[in-house]
Amino acid sequence: MFTVRQILALIFTLGLLLGCQPDPLQPAQEGPPGPLQGTLVDLTYSFDSTTIYWPTASGFKLHVDAKGWQDGGYYYEANSFESAEHGGTHLDAPVHFAEGKWASDEIPLDRLIGPGVVIDISEKALADRDYLIRAMDLKAWEAEHGLLPEGSIVLFRTGYGQYWPDRVQYMGTDIRGAEGVAALHFPGLDSDAAVWLREQRRVRAVGIDTPSIDYGQSTRFEAHQELFAGNIPVFENVANLDALPILNFNVIALPMKITGGSGGPLRIIAIVP
Repeated sequence: MFTVRQILALIFTLGLLLGCQPDPLQPAQEGPPGPLQGTLVDLTYSFDSTTIYWPTASGFKLHVDAKGWQDGGYYYEANSFESAEHGGTHLDAPVHFAEGKWASDEIPLDRLIGPGVVIDISEKALADRDYLIRAMDLKAWEAEHGLLPEGSIVLFRTGYGQYWPDRVQYMGTDIRGAEGVAALHFPGLDSDAAVWLREQRRVRAVGIDTPSIDYGQSTRFEAHQELFAGNIPVFENVANLDALPILNFNVIALPMKITGGSGGPLRIIAIVP
């Protein structure tokens, strides 16, 4: 069997023999569209001192270890950073709320890349900070747009992304510690909707533009539990969902690969044809 390199070499040699080698003065012919054909939309917030974390978690800290011209005559920068797993745009791995399920490094790549869908619930959510997205909302969306494709990455747009990084507007409080957790008010997914997504539509992953897939006043985090029972990863604090269409785009969501991690910083993008 020939290798790909050997086949290409044979084709090139045959072209030389037939006198049809490419003219180096002519521009190369464009090939077929690549896998990233389309508009790239960044769905990730930058990590810095303003990044929003859970009230009980420490924020992001960047430490400058070196910056400037070195004795050897070259410029050099290097930093170290501190960060909780769950803050900013990040992954919740299923093990976060489900014993024995996937940790961050165990999630198959095909669960993090796939066709995206935006479910816009912003009208109801902005009118009620404690709104719970229910299965009936998902069915109403399907009545207008058609069935959710099986294996899709579902992104919920609540409209709260417009408030980032204002903690009070975005999550209801800027109080730190346990007192801050009790004061959280933002919309999220009801457990019945989580079960419906898991069992009826077998979604690939779920994301939301709030600090948690569960609403701020949750004490049992049932949406997390129901999704993670099916090994469905969750993306939180997703940015720029207002820049996406409802359907017909792809999502690439690649988290920091932390061995045994319950989550981690996430770089997520969409590709819109």
